[in-house]
Amino acid sequence: MSGATAAIVLAGGRASRLDGAAKPLLDVGGRTLLDRAVAAVAGCDPIIVVGPPAPVQGEVVWTRETPEFGGPVAGIAAGLARTESADVFVLAADLPNAEEAVALLRRHPPLAGGEDGVCLTDDSGRMQWLIGLYRTDALRRAVATLPDGGRDASIRSLLAGLAIIAVPAEGLATDVDTWDDLERARAVAQAPTHKGADTDNGADTDNGTDAPARQRTRRGDDMTDQPQHLPVEALDDWTSAACAALGIDRASVEIGLLLDLARDVAHGVARPAAPLSAYLAGLAAGRAGGSREDTAAAVATITALAASWRADDHDS
Repeated sequence: MSGATAAIVLAGGRASRLDGAAKPLLDVGGRTLLDRAVAAVAGCDPIIVVGPPAPVQGEVVWTRETPEFGGPVAGIAAGLARTESADVFVLAADLPNAEEAVALLRRHPPLAGGEDGVCLTDDSGRMQWLIGLYRTDALRRAVATLPDGGRDASIRSLLAGLAIIAVPAEGLATDVDTWDDLERARAVAQAPTHKGADTDNGADTDNGTDAPARQRTRRGDDMTDQPQHLPVEALDDWTSAACAALGIDRASVEIGLLLDLARDVAHGVARPAAPLSAYLAGLAAGRAGGSREDTAAAVATITALAASWRADDHDS
């Protein structure tokens, strides 16, 4: 067993009450819910994100539950397979107050003998199992008692038999399940008194975590008063409208894949090369047949090229 504490961030749900939007990528206060979750467990090793790969601030290990959309227990099982740590945080990627919630768990005394974990409770006293710190072995034993590796099992069926300490969440356990939840979270994040709006639990904020948000603010001051960051639901709307205008099947467009491509090219080559590369990938995929596999192959080719690119080697 490793002495470090691991973290499993669950980011693979269907978000049915959000019309299937990529919930972890919803923007709250200039950062995605996924970025907030990963920042909350900073210092853990490894940080395992269970869900489809997506842009994220920080070093993470990606994995998927079996089958995909198999539920949170299947997600926890997939995460456990990627760590040998003695203890592990389990955190849902839909918490606007993820950093404050995990900070509350970190302040709790170390687990004593006979204790399997600690998790927060909401304002009504209900256990919020997906905001917790657990003994890894206890979770493994619990998963082993469930059929099908925990597929479609309730989180209560996994954890109810364990010795878990309940800690009042002090209003920090609110998640985002609906559009109304999202609007409330955004309103709170924009309020001047919101303690998570400008700081991360007292940590040094000049660590790059909020750099994209600060950069967006500067661009707005220098160039335009219009927002420079689209929430994911607006990006989905734009993509659907563009696909309709161009006669493209919306289901064939992998937004996350193309965003990853743009990020990798911007970092490895130059920012102006990102949209050009996305166009070239689409052109190549179309010539190859236009399937998702064709798109993935074209993106993989350009991503590999960007990873090996050195500007100094190509200066004229």
